Amino acid sequence: MNEEPRKFDVEIIDEAPQVSKAPAIGRTRDYLDGFLRQPANAAPAAEPGGDLYENVIQALREIFDPEIPVNIYDLGLIYGVDIDEGHVVVTMTLTTPHCPVAESMPGEIEMRVGAVPGVGSAEVNLVWDPPWDPQKMSDEAKLELGML
Repeated sequence: MNEEPRKFDVEIIDEAPQVSKAPAIGRTRDYLDGFLRQPANAAPAAEPGGDLYENVIQALREIFDPEIPVNIYDLGLIYGVDIDEGHVVVTMTLTTPHCPVAESMPGEIEMRVGAVPGVGSAEVNLVWDPPWDPQKMSDEAKLELGML
């Protein structure tokens, strides 16, 4: 008679359950449950992800370069947006120093950003360093211009 070989051996030493005498550490068995149920912390309004910041970015996306059919934000002309108690400072460049809108574009940006609810004043710093190059464009802008 051939018996099947045993695949494993189980040895029961004590059938009584072991109770740990370790002190309780004060968290529930599923400690992630409370963490996952907490609402997400909202970003401050003046920082990326905040309402005011996103509204300013949206206003910038509504301004188009007159020579290129892409908005100035996706074109990569905006280097920074800083908001401090309702005062917005936009740091930007233009595609070239000889751009025909070099005089009018900063004024238009100040006007459009200043019209965003929650913005008290707007200022534009036009910089040339680092110079703009096509690599600063978003993928959407590159696609729009047939560069992807």
